[in-house]
Amino acid sequence: MRKNILITLALAGGICLSAFPQKKYNAKQIEALKAEVAEIVQANHKQSQVMVDKIFSFAELGFQEIESSRYLTGVLEQNGFTIETGISGIPTAWWATWSNGEGPVIALGSDVDNIPKASQYPGVAYHKPMVEGAPGHGEGHNAGIPLNITAALAVKQIMERENIGGTLILWPGIAEELVAAKAWFVRDGKFDGIDLCIFTHVANNLAVSYGQASGTGLISVEYTFSGDAAHSAGAPWRGKSAADATELMNIGWNYKREHLHPLKRSHSVITDGGDQPNVVPSKASIWYYFRDVKYDGIMDMYAQANDIAKGAALMTGTTMEYKVLGTAWPRHFNKVIAEKMYQNIVKVGLPTWDENDQALAKAVQEEMGSKPTGLATKLDTLGLPVKEPVSGGSDDIGDVSWVVPTVTLRFPSNIPGLPGHHWSNAIAMATPIAHKGVTAGAKAEAMTILDFLLQPELVDQAWDYFKNVQTKEETYKPMITADDAPPIYLNEGIMKQFRPQLEKFYYDETKYDTYLEQLGVKYPTIK
Repeated sequence: MRKNILITLALAGGICLSAFPQKKYNAKQIEALKAEVAEIVQANHKQSQVMVDKIFSFAELGFQEIESSRYLTGVLEQNGFTIETGISGIPTAWWATWSNGEGPVIALGSDVDNIPKASQYPGVAYHKPMVEGAPGHGEGHNAGIPLNITAALAVKQIMERENIGGTLILWPGIAEELVAAKAWFVRDGKFDGIDLCIFTHVANNLAVSYGQASGTGLISVEYTFSGDAAHSAGAPWRGKSAADATELMNIGWNYKREHLHPLKRSHSVITDGGDQPNVVPSKASIWYYFRDVKYDGIMDMYAQANDIAKGAALMTGTTMEYKVLGTAWPRHFNKVIAEKMYQNIVKVGLPTWDENDQALAKAVQEEMGSKPTGLATKLDTLGLPVKEPVSGGSDDIGDVSWVVPTVTLRFPSNIPGLPGHHWSNAIAMATPIAHKGVTAGAKAEAMTILDFLLQPELVDQAWDYFKNVQTKEETYKPMITADDAPPIYLNEGIMKQFRPQLEKFYYDETKYDTYLEQLGVKYPTIK
């Protein structure tokens, strides 16, 4: 499969097919190269900071990551990567590939979208929106791809000098907050022929885990009811209200939710409740996430919700249709990759936080009603498989984890004790806290990439775990069909409204050393 990727790339004019002789490295030589790649990452700290701050300033919601994708692919193209755009029919999705001949094919992914209504000045320990009501990086997705680029460029430098064969692929988790891209990438074969995937996600410690992860998978579904309009006062009996159907479905599902197992989660928003009160609504829609710790549980909830929607349509004389807007399988991470990565995490250690970093963290924690413990100063242990399933959030990296050996590297660029998906989570994300965390994470990732490039037997071991442990009794079944299209229209109106105001805040690295400097923020700014 690896050769097929190389042939495809060669036909596209991207690489040379000449295979480099794979030199055998002893343990001492491997450790020396890993120490060197960490030094290269540290030397490129400034470039990482610029990328982190730049993406923060664009503040783009899912499927509308236009400036972010343009900037990131530009950086990669300047560094010799071949760029494929419009992946899976998603305009902001891309695949960046660089190859040095025959060897392991390693994919590096991370998310890039942000959160509605989370606009926030970085480095300011209280609520201060840059643009009132605008989106902002209240999840921290501005940091992951810069981390991957930093690690990849450092590894590339070593590969070129040492004639190490292998292929590096970088890709973005488009619209992760909508869990609406990775399943399409999987469906369309983007991970065919890839040997392993390292994903990165912002956190408040440097960590990795293996086995079944805590949290849930989900299916995201929008139900739309169609009826007949009429004058709400003059002839209401002539109308068939789609809004009534939407309300009845919501009531029915809420009664059902009373009897769901505690490991299940479900939540919704009404996306269309009608136009105005004096017109019986002929169209109305409601959008649900159905979550469970197991695939079968997700699909059972989905089937039950479909029945309730049909009942709501029958009660109101309306018609109903539904469409899948996103999916995420429950995550399962690879033991071999995780154990090797954790060894590197221990060597890297946590960043050295200074007084300003800790002062900002404690002030934000107090502002949010959390215990002011500050930033982590002790590494987490290696995350082990959950013994008892734990409900919670989802990530569509789960779909990827079921088709190729995968781990998620969590890196320390945010503050503990915050609510998540919130303006407070944006405060650290263009400050030295984020910059230091990205550099630490990039070191651990680059060292791990070298481990698998220089010891291909580790790739075989990762696949042995994948085939004989992870997928021995469970098989990945896509929740989307060949006919389901990614909902690329989502968030279009919001970004059209706010982008002109946000453009005034785009980071200009040619004039300012940091984004904080451009914004005139004294670090830290505390009440």
